[in-house]
Amino acid sequence: MAKITADTYPQFSAAGLSRTKYMPRIAIAQIPYFRASPIPNWLSRLLSILLLMALLTSVLVRGINNLSDARYCAGMGADGLIFTLDPALPGAVDAATVKELAGWVAGVELIGEFDEMPVSEINRLVEECGLQRVLLHQRPEAPLSVPALLHAPLFLITSNSLRNEMLLHYSPIFPAGLGVAASLDMNDLPEARQEALAEAATQFPLWLSGAITAENVGNLLSAIQPAGLILQGGNEIKPGLRDFDELEAVFEALEEE
Repeated sequence: MAKITADTYPQFSAAGLSRTKYMPRIAIAQIPYFRASPIPNWLSRLLSILLLMALLTSVLVRGINNLSDARYCAGMGADGLIFTLDPALPGAVDAATVKELAGWVAGVELIGEFDEMPVSEINRLVEECGLQRVLLHQRPEAPLSVPALLHAPLFLITSNSLRNEMLLHYSPIFPAGLGVAASLDMNDLPEARQEALAEAATQFPLWLSGAITAENVGNLLSAIQPAGLILQGGNEIKPGLRDFDELEAVFEALEEE
């Protein structure tokens, strides 16, 4: 990954920031772009507490692979950034990229996403990248050193018997803590499916991902009451240029009045 400097992102000049729709909320997250070096973590954390927007629920954003996404999502109030670190998954980044991007944000949780990678390698990357949590697509063969979110199919999460069996067998492998991520496959979930997910959310931290839009997010939160949402990041059109319209609409819908 090329060295990140102010020249790489000229649209984050003082003039550019004055046109930012959410200037009061994300300006602090963007200041380092035109200072050419990251601001100290202690100052960024303090300013984030004072200025960041309050959201209706916790939000993680996955697929972070560029500075535009990292700074925008941190500035809009996301609690965590998810980096795909397993080469078996599409859009994977390396540890050097994670550490480079992490140097430009503060006050957010750093999370690694993994699929088939051995636990020993996951734990090594946790240490190297300073990850606080991991998002997994498969049950690991050995305990992990940090809390985990585990992707699980909807049929397993919404079945009482299968869900209880999952908790019985999975809990010992996640001594640091376990949450479950459910990927929604349609914008308008049937009421019965919502009720089953709501029941699951009373048994363990349930995170929703997939088909989450500005139009359905309010209903999902009220009907299911999940622990939080996992939104999808995206690629830059070119360095420093990114279309945030879809992501911004969801953040707007999540803003507390």
